[in-house]
Amino acid sequence: MEVRTKKILIIDDDSRNIFALTAVLKAKKYTCLSADSASKGFDLIENDRDIAIVLMDMMMPDMDGYQAMAKMKELPNLKNIPVIAVTAQAMVGDKERCLAAGAVGYVSKPIKIDELITQINNHL
Repeated sequence: MEVRTKKILIIDDDSRNIFALTAVLKAKKYTCLSADSASKGFDLIENDRDIAIVLMDMMMPDMDGYQAMAKMKELPNLKNIPVIAVTAQAMVGDKERCLAAGAVGYVSKPIKIDELITQINNHL
């Protein structure tokens, strides 16, 4: 498998989720960055043009994933970066709500890694 130069940004307020996702993705030869809030994630994107995709937790304090995606659409350097919603919400309509908010993909927790990798590769 080739080494990817584009980076994946994981935005999640739970360090355990960041740790687990980073470990799995690095084992698959992806380069990962992380932020524990949307605003910190935005700062990383502003300073690193190699971030190609964001894995966004939808349930965070301060600014949730829905608010974060809305803000990304307003910012020129962020509006074209694809977001995959990562959420524990798996009720009827949650996927549609995430996609309607601007996500290009959706995975529910516990994450099926093969499904996530497929979605990432579709947008890298």
